[in-house]
Amino acid sequence: MKSVSNMLQQMPNVPTAAVVPLKADAGTVQVINALFRELMAIFPAWKQAWPDDDALKAAKASWTKAFMAEGIQRIEQVRFGIEQCRKMTKPFAPSSGEFVAMCQPTPEMLGIPPLAKAFREACRNAHPSMAGQGKWSHPAVWHTAKECGFEPLNRLETSLALKLFERNYVITIRRMVEGLPLQSMPLALPAKAEARRTPDVGNDAISKIRAMRAGGPHA
Repeated sequence: MKSVSNMLQQMPNVPTAAVVPLKADAGTVQVINALFRELMAIFPAWKQAWPDDDALKAAKASWTKAFMAEGIQRIEQVRFGIEQCRKMTKPFAPSSGEFVAMCQPTPEMLGIPPLAKAFREACRNAHPSMAGQGKWSHPAVWHTAKECGFEPLNRLETSLALKLFERNYVITIRRMVEGLPLQSMPLALPAKAEARRTPDVGNDAISKIRAMRAGGPHA
């Protein structure tokens, strides 16, 4: 019985005479095996797509290749796709391309603003007149704006600025899904600067007040 890795090594990766062998890492193979168990449990008509062991192994090889192209190596990366599959009413499993698309969560799923709203917020706060005053709804919006650069968001025409922001917003979402850190938002400045307070300053002030009441020397 051939493993998924062995089958992949025999699949052409480029349309030339010199075939580059593929090598699936252990993480991707484990994800595929775990995923197919989930798909078989979710979709009762899965045998129509994978009627026997050969068809199942060929499907796993094809899905593994698709996952390798997208950099999917951990089961956490497919949890959104699995959740979407559980909501489907049809009994048939999706194709590898459909499932990969389902693995990309929407901003709303992550509790962050949708693209259009996030873009407007970033452009507004990136304007020089908003320096130090911008209010950011979520670190994801700030992170994306910083990755784009405030100056490009200001100077590019709207369509180009939106494309730049969208590309970086997708990357930001992937970072969130993978648990990678985002750039920290700047801390808001206090509305009014407070004087330095220490025990010594307070004690000195009290001593001066007592001296004044006792008719002592003024400070």
